[in-house]
Amino acid sequence: MTAPTPIRGYTASKDQLLARLRRVEGQVRGIEKMVDDDRYCIDVLTQISAIQAALDKVALGLLDGHARHCMHEGAAEGRADEMATEMMAAVGRLMKRG
Repeated sequence: MTAPTPIRGYTASKDQLLARLRRVEGQVRGIEKMVDDDRYCIDVLTQISAIQAALDKVALGLLDGHARHCMHEGAAEGRADEMATEMMAAVGRLMKRG
């Protein structure tokens, strides 16, 4: 007997999230080909910037789902402070990039 799949903050938009991630994966493969084809540095950097923006959108969507679902659930269980600290640490890691 298997345990039921937990409901996450992104469960309702999981298909959209996976589609975005597949698109990002394709962009990364495109950059690999650009490097393999000796494309102009600035063109490669432009594509990297586009991937970072796409990943930022994914991250914001995950944070939104976390705040609306997971934190709400955690607050109901008396873990609001713990959940807020955990989320702010994740936001801090996202902002430290570069």
